[in-house]
Amino acid sequence: MKNMCECSDQRNPAKTGRRKFLNRLWVFLGCLATLELGWLTISILKSRQANKQSDTKERTITAGNIIDYSPNTVTAIPRGQFYLACLQDGSFLALSRTCTHLGCSIPWDNGEQKFICPCHGSTFDIKGEVLTPPATRALDSYPLKIENGEIRVNIGRSEKRLDNGKPRSVKA
Repeated sequence: MKNMCECSDQRNPAKTGRRKFLNRLWVFLGCLATLELGWLTISILKSRQANKQSDTKERTITAGNIIDYSPNTVTAIPRGQFYLACLQDGSFLALSRTCTHLGCSIPWDNGEQKFICPCHGSTFDIKGEVLTPPATRALDSYPLKIENGEIRVNIGRSEKRLDNGKPRSVKA
């Protein structure tokens, strides 16, 4: 005695053809989805590797001439996305615009002479050191050097300052 399905398949060959077609379509779509997922994973891994490599590269930009800055001032450098602080003694310091608490962008308040985080109220002095929590460490800084009166900042890598470590300012 034959199975009921086999009998119905033999009587209606259109159902058999349609079923094979749909099964092949599902297999094809499954393979396509697997390939796309694999491509996406490889793309993400390659971009992360490229970011790690580019972070170690030296990307130096010129922030201006030393005579353009007055002592005890902070200037935003939009092209490099950092602040250039000219300290009281005439030395320079390049500070990150990112709060070390949760990564909010922090503005310099010229009236209060400090950086004030709009997200959670952390404040930092002109050297980037924490004045009030919740931030627990100083602002990151960028290495800089002065050549022929021009200030050059390497924005390719930031330096974390743990426990309010002293920033490496460069004297003009």
